Amino acid sequence: MGETSMPTGGTPIPMLVLASASPRRVDLLNQIGFAPDLVAPADIDETPLKDETPARHAERLAVEKARKVAIQHPGCFVLGADTVVACGNRILPKAEDPATAEKCLKLLSGRRHRVFGGVALVGPDGKPALRRVQSVVVFKRLDAREIDWYLASGEWHGKAGGYAIQGLAARFVREIIGSYSNIVGLPLFETTQLLVGRGVRLGA
Repeated sequence: MGETSMPTGGTPIPMLVLASASPRRVDLLNQIGFAPDLVAPADIDETPLKDETPARHAERLAVEKARKVAIQHPGCFVLGADTVVACGNRILPKAEDPATAEKCLKLLSGRRHRVFGGVALVGPDGKPALRRVQSVVVFKRLDAREIDWYLASGEWHGKAGGYAIQGLAARFVREIIGSYSNIVGLPLFETTQLLVGRGVRLGA
């Protein structure tokens, strides 16, 4: 039986569950008035498939996260999201160690790259709806001292592409084309349209 919240009128409202461990996504949902009732991270294999494009990778993982958590919380709205940083068709990893972060920063230095956001919403009926967003980020050319300084900050840890645009790495960004919130972790305009379109109540 699915979890619901009970408004004043007495009609049950399906809960909004966020299938993500990212505190940034929680903050972003709160920013637009859709505070999740529950945060339930999805444990899935995020390894790219053979010949999978960055855009398709973001879409697939968003849907898989939402579907997996929806099984555990039937009758709810479950929101899944994934963010992929790509240089050309190369998917950059989430940096879990300084060496990986350094490789990402050197690759991004002086170049433009794309950030793909996949957002999926599985409703109480079990059917998924999907949105995909692309943003472009242009980095200045980084010298060795700047890279060492950023690595020492530790901010890169667990971040796709080895950086967090909402943090210290903002000083490296020359230009952004498209959704800023998508780069942070959740495209807010498209997410709002998805939630409202499926009947999720504002302030859920």
